[in-house]
Parts: sequence; structure tokens; C-alpha cells
Amino acid sequence: MPADVSRLAAAKSSTMCKESFLEYLKAERNRSDKTVASYRRSLGEFESFFEGLNEGLTWETVDASVVREWIIWMLDAQGMKASSVALKLSALRTFYHYLMMVGRVGQTPMTKVTNPKKSKKLPTFVREQDMQRLLELMAEGTTFPEVRNRLIVLMLYMTGMRRAELLGLKDASVMLDERLVKVTGKRDKQRLIPFGAELEAEVRKYQELRNRTFGGPHAEGWLFLNDKGEKLTEGAVERIVNTSLSLVTTQQKRSPHVLRHTFATQMLNHGADLQSIQKLLGHESLETTQIYTHVSFEELKSEYQGAHPRSNNNP
Repeated sequence: MPADVSRLAAAKSSTMCKESFLEYLKAERNRSDKTVASYRRSLGEFESFFEGLNEGLTWETVDASVVREWIIWMLDAQGMKASSVALKLSALRTFYHYLMMVGRVGQTPMTKVTNPKKSKKLPTFVREQDMQRLLELMAEGTTFPEVRNRLIVLMLYMTGMRRAELLGLKDASVMLDERLVKVTGKRDKQRLIPFGAELEAEVRKYQELRNRTFGGPHAEGWLFLNDKGEKLTEGAVERIVNTSLSLVTTQQKRSPHVLRHTFATQMLNHGADLQSIQKLLGHESLETTQIYTHVSFEELKSEYQGAHPRSNNNP
């Protein structure tokens, strides 16, 4: 059979097979028209890709290396997100499963192909000089809400505890003489976090003012109270932190968790090792803590580009 006739026959057979598969998706797998259209596009794009690599390649002769080349091309040349590439690979896996089911191929190249990892968003944090400026501004307050709000920001920033852990604190949780605070984290796991002289002084100042304002500590021993002498709520802490951070930053995220990220980032920037930061944050896995190495690098890169006189010169 002449080569041109052979290619036409193969193309016709491929088209029929794809149409049969797409019909199977609708009739047997109950997939929506939108999903079927998405699969059709993905299969067509991959077929065009491997035919562009080698006219002799067919669905039956494609191997894992060809699929991997397609992944690299989509990520690098097309600038696709990992999540978009994963959807296209899902279509390919389902198609090869079908080809095996109907006896068109004996094995699938997809068993040796893994999805590209989704890039993790870097945590948002506040720059060190902005935190210093904020705490100086808040130090001017003398009323109960002002003193309490500064202590909340300072405690989150200096210990890295979570919002829920802060709200779970009682007077007995803060061991001022030892400069330790006992927090109860996820799954009721407790840990001790050390703190410095500044936070000790602020806690003493706050407790004295709170007790004068409400005639003593809260009956259940809660550390942080609202303006009525009741236990502080999650929403109140969110608003306090959001309002406070808005004084020094325009960034969109201004939550208690941002202060936790800020604590970890600045600890790393000032020489703390990852294992220590992991224990202070209460992370079960070191992998969770490692995201801060990327944050620290991004900050370092930003500092370099802003400070070095030749950092923005073209090569």
C-alpha cells in the first residue's frame, strides 16, 4: 500500500476511534457535552503534537516520552498552569483506558506519566520595617481596647500562634516568670512557645488595665476580653488585625495568619533553623514549614533587585 494511502487509512481509523470513544463517554459514562467537547480538544491537540514530532507516530506507537514532551511544551512554550495540563492528561488517560478496553492497544503509556506539581502560593507576610512601624504607632494607645489590640498583634507576631490558639489562652497559659506560653493546637496538641521581655511587659500592662477596667480577671480565666468584659470572638480578632495592618500596608491579605507567616519568615531570615520553626509553629511535617524557605528567597531576591546598582541591567 502506498505511503499516502496508508496515512489516510490510519487517519480515518483514528478519527473513527476517537468518535467512538466520545460517544462512549456520553452514552456509557454519562459525561456532559462540555466535558466531551473538552476531551475532544485535548485529544486533537495531543494528536497534532505527536504528528508534528514524527509523521509515523500513531496512538498505538506513542510512548511515555512523547507524552512528557507534550507536558513540557504545554508548560514552557504555552505557559499553561499545572492544573490545566492535568485536565488534558486526564482526558488522555481515559482515552487510553478505552483503547485498552476495546483491544486497540495492549498497554497505556500513561502509567509512566505523572501530573506536573501545582505551584504552591507563597504565604503573604509583612515586611520587618512595616511591623516595627506598626508596633511603634500602636504603642501610643492608652485605653483598654488600644492596649489589648497592640498585645494581640504583638503576641501573634512574636509567637506565630494561630488565631484559635490565641483565643484559647487563659491567664494560666502565660507563664510570665518563665516567659513561656502554653498553646493548644490542632487535634488538642499542646506546645510551649518562648517569648521575650517586651511581650512579658505588655502582658503585665494589659492584665493590670483589664483587671482595673472589669474589677478583676474573667471568671473563666480567659486572657483576651472584649470591651464588655466577655471572651473575645474570632471575628473581633480578625477585625483588630485587619484594621491594625491597614495602617502600614495596602496588601489585600491582612489576617492573623499573615502575622503567623511573618513570624516564620523573619525567624528564618534571622538565622533560625527549619526544625526549630517547625516546633514553634506546631507543624507535624517539616515539608509544611519549608514553604518559608521560598518566601525568604523571594524577599532576598527582591532586596537584591532593589539595592544592587546593576541588578536590572540587561546582560
